[in-house]
Parts: sequence; structure tokens; C-alpha cells
Amino acid sequence: MSLIVSISGIRGTIGGEVNKNLTPLDIVKFASAYAKWLIETTESKPKVVVGRDARISGGMVNQLVIATLNSMGIDVVDVGLSTTPTVELAAVDEAAQGGIIITASHNTKEWNALKLLNSSGEFISEKDGDAIKTYAEQGEFDYVSVDKLGTVTEGLDYIQKHIDKILALPLVDIESIKAKNYKIVVDCVNSTGGISVPPLLYALGVKEVVELYCTPNGHFPHNPEPLPQNLSQIASDVKFHKAHLGIVVDPDVDRLCFINDDGDFFGEEYTLVAIADYVLKHKKGNTVSNLSSTRALSDVTLKNGGKYFASAVGEVNVVKEMKKQKAVIGGEGNGGIIYPELHYGRDALVGIALFLTHLAKSGKNSSILRANYPNYYMSKSKIELTETLDLDKIIAGIKEKYKKQNLITIDGLKIEFENEWVHLRKSNTESIIRIYTESQSQSTSDFLAKKIMEDIKMLM
Repeated sequence: MSLIVSISGIRGTIGGEVNKNLTPLDIVKFASAYAKWLIETTESKPKVVVGRDARISGGMVNQLVIATLNSMGIDVVDVGLSTTPTVELAAVDEAAQGGIIITASHNTKEWNALKLLNSSGEFISEKDGDAIKTYAEQGEFDYVSVDKLGTVTEGLDYIQKHIDKILALPLVDIESIKAKNYKIVVDCVNSTGGISVPPLLYALGVKEVVELYCTPNGHFPHNPEPLPQNLSQIASDVKFHKAHLGIVVDPDVDRLCFINDDGDFFGEEYTLVAIADYVLKHKKGNTVSNLSSTRALSDVTLKNGGKYFASAVGEVNVVKEMKKQKAVIGGEGNGGIIYPELHYGRDALVGIALFLTHLAKSGKNSSILRANYPNYYMSKSKIELTETLDLDKIIAGIKEKYKKQNLITIDGLKIEFENEWVHLRKSNTESIIRIYTESQSQSTSDFLAKKIMEDIKMLM
């Protein structure tokens, strides 16, 4: 497995061969490169906030990262077990020059990664990422003498500080939620959602929380990506406990999906749609999602008097477009909510608070609320990347075949038909080509995905 260096950070499987996996030497190399970039772009002595999810390798990677930063003369605030959005907020609160989140997000336990932040608590730009990659390739680092080593301080109570900021948001209505006496089942995949989601729910006034896999030990009980095929237990438990809702987060708590009161799936694509609908009803403005997200967000935005814009895939790209278009809400169709009033980062915790307020104020149960939104059906396929696979050649061939359709090329290739679309692109987080299709029926979406797969195989 090759290391993946992208706008989503430095990601790889633990162990194995240097330069081909995320080994200790690779961790030190990229942490050193990040430190060098900080030193060269910061006037004062840099300070970095470091936090991690609960995956098994996290403690080891955490020690290597902090020691490397200290050896470059950088002070570290270690917030320990935390969430990605919490570390992003902590970087700003600490007036730090950067941050590193040790998490492979939705990837399985074999993986880990370094997500790199700037002084705004946001993911670094592609340009800055390229500079860090160059430093890593050059391997020329100047480590400090013993008298100039960086320090380590413990960042305390940042999850609670995160929760407090959410509770203070004007569109979060604790009294409305409390009045509903909600019973909610949560699945936190034995990571840091277990120490953040239940406390948030109780602070919001939820009456009862049924906890599944909330011990942050990194032993994921199932594939941690919050997709329906991985969530059969919580779907069953919502019905068994006669709960009002099920909530699922990924290991670093930046993705969010819901299970309806009837045990059916609200749909990860519709997490953002529902929350945007609520926000837009109270604050007029624009929305942004990436090219692989459902058209339903555009429908809801237009209905509420705003304008919808699409960006390339990747949080940093969505954030850039949100700032450009002055969007009041945005995110990604994988359940990533970005609410600028709190911060520019995907945040499942603020998503939970806004969704529960919307649900409570609507006076409906979750299955009826979901029925209010336009139905689109998505198919998600993938092809493993190999050294012999020429992605540029494949995209060029697909473009030629569908040249009469509306083509968008800002991120791979998106083909827009009258009632359907297909998006073909290389993943930022895995060695795969992603193929997303959407239509007004599942059968049509599946057929379109199959057709594009056949086209690709012909070109291969």
C-alpha cells in the first residue's frame, strides 16, 4: 500500500516498508516537513495543537509527532483523545500557528493519518501541502539543540469547550429539544465520539441515550465508515428500544448520519440537506457542497431563496468556495456539516445540535421529516488503482464519448444529463477511482453506474 499524500493529509497503513506505508520514519519525515513549513512561514516561535482519535496506533503516532515537533523547537498543546472539529477549534483558542489531527477518519483500523491545519484551524491549502511534500522529499531538516527544544502542555477540557460553543449558538434551541423527551441510540464505533456525543446530547436536553460502542479503545466493532451496510445493529436497536432517532459518527467525528425512528436510514446525503433547510429558514443565504453530493441541496436552497454552488471534493475546496460565495451552510454529501457561525470545518457535533433543533421545532418524527425532501437515489462504485491504470487516458475517453453532455472538469469529470449525473474522480483518501451516479430512481442510478463501469473497462 503506497502512502497517500493529498489535500486530506498524509495517510497510510501502519507498519511495513518505509516510503510505502505509514512507518515511524515516514511519520517523523512528514512531521518534520510540516514543522519546517511552519517555521519558514511564521514570524514568531510556532505553537501547534495536537489531538487524535482512539484508533489503536494513535498513541504511538502521537508520541512520534509531538517529539518531532519539539525537536524542531516547536511548542505543543496536546489535547489527547479528541475529535477533528474540536482540534480545529482548539487551534484558534490557543492562538496556535497550526494543528495536527492524528486520524484516518473513516478508514479501517490498519490506517492512520496526519491531518494538517493552519493558524485558522482549517486544513492547509493545496499550495502549502505541495510545499510540505517537497520538504519531505528533500529530507533536509535542522533540528534544534537541547536548550531550544519545544515544550508540551496539556490542553484541558476542549471537548466541553466545544460543546459550550455549540450550546451558545442562536439556532440551537435547548428548550425545544428538552420538551420532546427524546430517546436516542448512538454508535460511536469505540472512538472519540464516545466521549463527545453522549455529553452533547445530555447537554441539549435529551432524556435518554442508549450507547453502542462508546468506549474509546480503537477496537472498531464494524467497518467505521457510516454507510448503511455497516450499520445493521443500530438500525435494529433503534426499533428495539423504540427510540426517536439513531445517531452515527465516524472515528474522528466529522461525519454524521441518522437512523429514523422506524429503523430506516435518513440517508447520509440528506444530513446536510435537512440541516441546510433549517438554517436557511432562519438565515437567508447561499449553500455549497462538493460535486459528488446530491442535487437535493440545490433544490432546498432555491426553495428557501438562496443560491447553490458546487466545489471540488475535499473539505478545503468546499471551505474555499463557501468563503467565496458567503455561504451560510455547506459541507459534503458524506454527512459532513460545515457551519461557518461556529467554524469552517466539518463538525458532526454542531450538526447533531442543529438537526435535533430542526426535528423538535418541526413537530414531526424523523421518518416524516425525511419524507419532506425530494428523493434522489445514488449509486457509489469504485475501481482499485494500479500502476498500469492511466486515469487521464480513461477520463479523456469518457469525455469524448459524452461530449454532447454538460461536462464539469474542476475535479475529475462530472457528466450532467437531464435527470441524472455521474462523477468520476480519483479519491483523496484511498488508492481508488470513485464513481458516483445519481438519478430519480435507484434502478436508473445503478444502471448508469454499470454503464460507466463498462465504458471504463473498455478503455482499460
